[in-house]
This record gives sequence, structure tokens and C-alpha cells, in this order.
Amino acid sequence: QLQASGGGLVQAGGSLSLSCAASGRTNGMAWFRQAPGREREFVAAITSSGGSTHYADSARGRFTISRDNAKNTVYLQMNNLKPDDTAVYYCAARGVVGGPYHYWGQGTQVTVSS
Repeated sequence: QLQASGGGLVQAGGSLSLSCAASGRTNGMAWFRQAPGREREFVAAITSSGGSTHYADSARGRFTISRDNAKNTVYLQMNNLKPDDTAVYYCAARGVVGGPYHYWGQGTQVTVSS
């Protein structure tokens, strides 16, 4: 199970930190987001060791994904937030190494006001 938290309301230019706590060890994990009327889109991913990360163009340079395997938790630090970042953010975990994202958290709302 994945439990996402940390969303909220912030002004443009502000920061938020999201957390995703897993009930056990996980493989690669990622954050996705879905804005109203839009499809879910990839934001950032991190390997099981944390040694490699990947970002969507919209997140690169502003967001940082990290993980603490001792706590089975993945984080998404979001800086310089923009109104276009408003969405429900979901964390996801691969079921097997290199496989699809099989496990999903419940989502946490991020709202950025202009």
C-alpha cells in the first residue's frame, strides 16, 4: 500500500513537499499528476536504490524526487510552483524491476494560486 501526503494550497513561487509512505520495500517509484479535464501525466521517477532519477520537462529544475529506503518513503520536493502545477499528485511503485507501475497511492491535492 502507498499513502501519499503533503499536498495543500500555496501561492505561485512557493514550495511544497510531498511524501509517499509504502507498507514495505518497493522497486522503482514515481510521481504522476492529473489536473481537471486532463490525462494523468508523469512527473518524476526514481530507481529502487535512489541512484537514478528521471523528470518530465515540466518538473526538471524545479522538482526533486528522493527516497529513504529505511523509511520506505519517497519524497517530491516542489519549488517555484506555478498555477499549471495544480493537480492531484499520485505516487506509484513498480511491481517488479523494470515493470509497469502496479501500485498506486490515493492521491494528494496540490493547488497553486496565482
